[in-house]
Amino acid sequence: MIRIQIPATSANLGSGFDALGIALNLYNPVWMEESDSIDISCKDDVDVPKDETNLIFWAAKQLYEECGHKLPGLKIVQLNNIPMARGLGSSSACIVAGLAGANRLLGSPMNQMELVSLATKIEGHPDNVAPAIEGGLVASAIEAGKVYSVSVPVCDKIRFVLFIPPFELKTEKARSVLPDTYSRQDAIYNLSRSALMTASLFSGNLENLRVAVEDRIHQPYRSSLIPNYDQVFRLSYELGCLG
Repeated sequence: MIRIQIPATSANLGSGFDALGIALNLYNPVWMEESDSIDISCKDDVDVPKDETNLIFWAAKQLYEECGHKLPGLKIVQLNNIPMARGLGSSSACIVAGLAGANRLLGSPMNQMELVSLATKIEGHPDNVAPAIEGGLVASAIEAGKVYSVSVPVCDKIRFVLFIPPFELKTEKARSVLPDTYSRQDAIYNLSRSALMTASLFSGNLENLRVAVEDRIHQPYRSSLIPNYDQVFRLSYELGCLG
């Protein structure tokens, strides 16, 4: 039985909406081996599907089929350290776990970028799956159906703090409140800061980072979906957070 671990990810970093994602040091370990049937269990009390609708199994099956193989079954044991529907890429972690595990079981027929492309095809966007596979800070884009991404390390002096709320916020709902169009002024505001965000996280320039995290594309519209949003942000700034 092979063991893999997939990191939690945070996408839409500040001004980098639908462009920047980062891998965090919180992991879901998964154990997997081929079987004649589907046998799925958890090392915790998280209720996950135990049949072919399980996202890890389903993703593994996609890779097998993509590589010309049939997958009759898998034995999967998962430990869910990444909380679900909390903005930490839990579904992406499951998809990447299935793909990475299946790829190893088949002798690694796919390289890293092929895994990113298949994961993006399944997830619909590379924001979370790309950093889950590549690690570090990842900038990504899609052109003519092809994924382009670059991973860079984050400066060691930068630390991330997670605020995990006691409620769920589905991606579909969070996207539904966004406008269809934006002003040129807001577009330029975010473009300049997303470039500054990447350079600042890489270089560790904290003064620049305070400006780079500002956003006009998604955070102002989604804040109403999060109870006590303003209070949490105010407290985080008082405690020394940059954004």
